[in-house]
Order: sequence, then C-alpha cells, then structure tokens
Amino acid sequence: MAYPRAGGEIPGFRRLLPRVLPPVLFLALLLLGLLGGLWLYRRLSGAMTGHEAYIALQPPSPSRSPRVGLVAGHLGHDSGAVCADGLTEVEVNTAIARGVARRLEALGYAVDVLEEFDERLHGYRAAALLSIHADSCEYINELATGFKVARAQADAVPEQSDRLVACLISAYGRKTGLRFHADSITYDMTDYHAFREIAPETPAAIIETGFLYLDRDLLTRGREQVIEGIVEGLRCFLEESE
Repeated sequence: MAYPRAGGEIPGFRRLLPRVLPPVLFLALLLLGLLGGLWLYRRLSGAMTGHEAYIALQPPSPSRSPRVGLVAGHLGHDSGAVCADGLTEVEVNTAIARGVARRLEALGYAVDVLEEFDERLHGYRAAALLSIHADSCEYINELATGFKVARAQADAVPEQSDRLVACLISAYGRKTGLRFHADSITYDMTDYHAFREIAPETPAAIIETGFLYLDRDLLTRGREQVIEGIVEGLRCFLEESE
C-alpha cells in the first residue's frame, strides 16, 4: 500500500493537476452562469408579471378613454313633469345622470353631464350620447309602466345608434325588471333636439327611464338599479365599439 509523502502530496498529482483543473473550472463557471441566468430570468419574469397584472387592473388611461355625454333631461331649462307632492322630473333625471357619470368615471371613462340646452351640444363629439328622461307623473292606466329607448329618426350613423339602443334595452330591462314600452315612443323622442345639434358621427339615444307614477319607487328608492342598467347598457355598446 502506498502512502502519501510527508506534506500530503500524492505521487503524480502535480502532473495530473494541469490536465484536470481547466475542465473543472470551466464546468464550475458554466454552472454559476446557468444559476445566475436562471435567477435573473425569474426576477425579470416576476417583475413583468406583476407589472402586467397592475396594468390589467387599471381603468383605461384618461387620454385614451372613450368620452360619453349624458344629458340630464330638463336640467337648466325647466322642471319637466311635476308630481302632486312636488317631485320633479328634472330632480330624478339629474340624480340618475350624475350617478351614471360617477360609475363610468370610476371605470375610467371620460364623462360630460350636460344640461338640456347646453351650449356644448353643438357639434358635440363622443363615443356615445344619452339623454336621460322620465315619463308622466299622472296616472294614465295600469299599462303605463316601463321604459323607452329611441334614436333619431334621421340618424347619420344608424347602425351604431341601433346598437346603442339595443344594448340599453337589454341591460336596462334586465337590471330593473321593467318592460320595454315600445308602443309609446313619441315623435318628440325620435326628433329630439339634441340629435340635430351634436356632430353627425356621434351615436346617440334618448331613454325614458320609467313612468313617475307607477314606477316611482324604482326611480327614487331603487335608483341604483336604474343607474346600473344604464351603465351596463353603455358599457355593452362602448366595449363592442373598441
């Protein structure tokens, strides 16, 4: 049995060292490089994933957000329908319009709440315009309940406005439980003055959110359902248009 010389040196080790050391060092450096690359990749990948998740949760950038115009019916002009106890249509319309505006703004949309004869309506450009009204506060009959939505009879962008109307009818009916009262849409709705004032390329509609007599509880105490229905209808149209 051979033993190491004094000092711990194995015979022939000095001759083997120059041949063994380079590949060992190469493998060690290669392993360190791979481990370092894997660590860096995980750091960068995790950072990107976190950034992307943050972006996904954010509302659209205000500079790129679709603009929506909301006319609070009769605001700045008159009271609209007046109920026996003093409740006015303009109060109801304005509360709904402002509630819709807050919801849309929270979702990242740019919103203008407009008066009935707002100067900004002339040539107004937006992804959509909706005028919000309510129907009579007088008792007509038991069928005088429900909502109405219409576009201009002479519409420069009928396909877009028809999609807006369809989205509003579907979402509003679903959220409020009211039926679409198609048989009482009037000429005053389809020839609504704002339709003639806005830019022709702006899709637009008018909604009568309900009758202030039979649907009063919904339009006042249940207003959140009304607001949700309008917001969902507008989002349906805006998201399809993107």
